[in-house]
Formats: sequence, C-alpha cells, structure tokens
Amino acid sequence: MVRLPLTPEQIEAGRRLGATLRSARSTRSLNEVAARAGISPETLRKIETGRLPSPAFGVVAALAGALDLSLDDLAAQWAGVAVRAARSA
Repeated sequence: MVRLPLTPEQIEAGRRLGATLRSARSTRSLNEVAARAGISPETLRKIETGRLPSPAFGVVAALAGALDLSLDDLAAQWAGVAVRAARSA
C-alpha cells in the first residue's frame, strides 16, 4: 500500500502537537515521560520535533495520560484551535 504524502497542514499540525507535548513535559526528562507513556524515547523525540507528525491515537492518549493533559486540549492544539474557544463551543 502506498502512503500519500502529508499535506503542509498535516505537517504543521504535527509541529503544534510536538510543541504542546514538549512544553507540557517541561523539566521532566524525555526518558521519564516516554517510559510513563510506554513508548520509546526515540518515538517521543520524533513527535516533539515534528518528524512524526501523525502518531497513532493510542500513542497520543498514552502521552496525554503521562503528562496529565486533556485529550480535548491536545486535539484542539493539533487542530490549531484556541483551547478556550474549543471548550466554549
């Protein structure tokens, strides 16, 4: 099966997701957060840097749990919607 290339919008959404996760990780080590989420540090590094712009839902859910983030907030960040605007809708 041939995978279609990502659109510029999908790439930018991946960058937003990565930046949000990196910010939420704050001073915690990449290894610590990856272990809590049950993923490899390399996978987390790729997500945070935007090299893996469309991680699987299970990975995103595990990272949300490891970082005490709301999936709704992560989805809003990924979509480029202000979190407050998304909650009031």
